[in-house]
Amino acid sequence: QVQLVESGGGLVQAGDSLRLSCVVSGPSSRSLYRVAWFRQAPEKEREFVAAITLFGGSIDLSDSVKDRFTISRDDAKTTVYLDMNTLKPEDTALYYCAARRGTGTVTLRPMYGYWGRGTQVTVSS
Repeated sequence: QVQLVESGGGLVQAGDSLRLSCVVSGPSSRSLYRVAWFRQAPEKEREFVAAITLFGGSIDLSDSVKDRFTISRDDAKTTVYLDMNTLKPEDTALYYCAARRGTGTVTLRPMYGYWGRGTQVTVSS
């Protein structure tokens, strides 16, 4: 009873910026602890990008994006944003929003029980 819907992807040029949004809804959504973004490029493993706790606002970012991406949430805690700056062609991927109830290792994909369908980001050189 948790729905995650991503939006904001698109085709951009290297150096551009994008904001992805993840709308969190459903009867059980208020019991969620953390929302994260993962991404998966063609023929590669799905990898952790960023995460935020919904009530404390604690943030984690992967080393590959920490100087360019930020994650935030709105005051109602129903939308999580991923602001991506200085995009590179290697950022091209399908970006997924994921959510979990418990604490634990932030970056582990199996720890997230809820997933959206993804939004495509393509960065041309």
